Amino acid sequence: MIRFGLGVSAFVVPALLVGQTPPAPARPTPGSSARVAPLSPSYRGFTPGRSYQEFAERARALASRDTLRCNTSRNTAQLMECGVMIRDPQDSARFYLSAYVLEGKVAMVSLTDSGGPRLVEWARRDMTARFGPSHRRERSMLEWASGRRVVRLNWRGRANARWISITLRDDDVMDGIARYIPRPARRN
Repeated sequence: MIRFGLGVSAFVVPALLVGQTPPAPARPTPGSSARVAPLSPSYRGFTPGRSYQEFAERARALASRDTLRCNTSRNTAQLMECGVMIRDPQDSARFYLSAYVLEGKVAMVSLTDSGGPRLVEWARRDMTARFGPSHRRERSMLEWASGRRVVRLNWRGRANARWISITLRDDDVMDGIARYIPRPARRN
């Protein structure tokens, strides 16, 4: 019975996340202090807000000929930036994957790629199929949000060259970066 439940959930959860706007978070019952967090968007197996170790395992598994490299901040070892070139075996898409990690949690994940004019249209269709209609649209940018978790597609181009960036952000984790930014000395 347990195996059946887990097997079904393996199909149901991705089906709910792909191609639909995540539902509004459930409200806590009266008297309950529990806060229900909105769903965390995931792209190609990377989800902001998860642990560095989960990120690193997935990144290393998809790194074909590259090594995951991480650099710590000059100000604190609690903040680091990691990067590696990956190839998704599902569709052979290649991306440069980077992440900001704060206190062992992924604050932001970015997948970047370059190509021709069709790259932007492919990325728009792919993101819309995964997350539904965008919540915000500006010039060269589409955005999907679920509470304080955000997915953003940015693009730019020149002549026949195009660059795209797909960024997943957990603003609850990102807010913690402020603790590590040195403050200017006060003047008397």
